Amino acid sequence: MTTLESSVVSWGNTQMPYTIRRSTRRRKTVTVSVDSRGGVLLTAPTDFPTLELDAVVRRKAVWIKQQIRHMKSQDPPPGQREFVSGESVLYLGRHYRLKVRPRNGGPAKLCGRWLEVPTGADESHPDQVRTALIAWFRLQAEGRLPERANAWRARVGVPMPPVLVANQRRRWGSCDKHGTIRLNWRVVQAPMRLVDYVVVHELAHLLHHGHGRDYWQAVGRVMPDYERRHKELKALGNRLIW
Repeated sequence: MTTLESSVVSWGNTQMPYTIRRSTRRRKTVTVSVDSRGGVLLTAPTDFPTLELDAVVRRKAVWIKQQIRHMKSQDPPPGQREFVSGESVLYLGRHYRLKVRPRNGGPAKLCGRWLEVPTGADESHPDQVRTALIAWFRLQAEGRLPERANAWRARVGVPMPPVLVANQRRRWGSCDKHGTIRLNWRVVQAPMRLVDYVVVHELAHLLHHGHGRDYWQAVGRVMPDYERRHKELKALGNRLIW
């Protein structure tokens, strides 16, 4: 049987609340963890005194603060974006902070390490912010992605194809039988080296339609480390879907 309690510890000028999970399966050990939202959890035996758990939190306070700071600097998992000021977003692999500006019109824009998103309304709504943010990312993609295709197409050995920016939730790009390449606007959140991997991946389909040996040899000739880039994009991928 597992039960949940809570307590709070004062550490300097900081109040540090935490949750206690007591389990009959534990005999002596206490573990401390920090979840993706910055919540602190102590898992302890049923008879472990709360005052001693408070002491554990104080001893681990520096580590806990470091973990909370790290968690808050990361992008939230899919479905957990709030589209509010201070939230972190990625553009070309760099973190920027959202600055939502109600009652201001015009497009979103980068200002230093902030991405300012005017909503044109007295009060901002997450859907309005999301719409404005998507419009900004699509605009960046429409400029960057054809440019990257043009930069790589000679090395791949193909003519410059039509490049369209698409809204594909399950794929980063596609190449149809007419030679038109569609690239997901979301990919411009990734570092440029991963953007280039997606571009080369689709350009190579102008030479070979499937994913056979000849296809991967064509990719490898111009991008020998494509496997590593593929793994990096796969690891990052879920953070770019919203």
